[in-house]
Amino acid sequence: MPVERAAGGASLIDVLDRVLDKGIVIDAWVRVSLVGIDLITVEARVVVASIDTYLKYSEAVGEMPSMSAKGVDVKAHQALLAENAALKAQIAQTTALSKRRRAE
Repeated sequence: MPVERAAGGASLIDVLDRVLDKGIVIDAWVRVSLVGIDLITVEARVVVASIDTYLKYSEAVGEMPSMSAKGVDVKAHQALLAENAALKAQIAQTTALSKRRRAE
């Protein structure tokens, strides 16, 4: 997939929208050893994406979060959907306020 470049400067909102739409995964693995003995091993995976993007790609690789023997944890899923809706409402409100301020 080629890297797309926007003509001109991109605002923070544009960058954040792209990151949440496409997602970013940072996978780090660090080992500190002395004389062949592992002292510290750190493994980290940081995922920055929207809920929809994360769930879409986690299903594709077979790593579905919040899974139980019966399937997806319904309460956790509903809580995430409610949080997502609240965040979308906050973004819409902030965007509308910003547009009003620019118009004045």
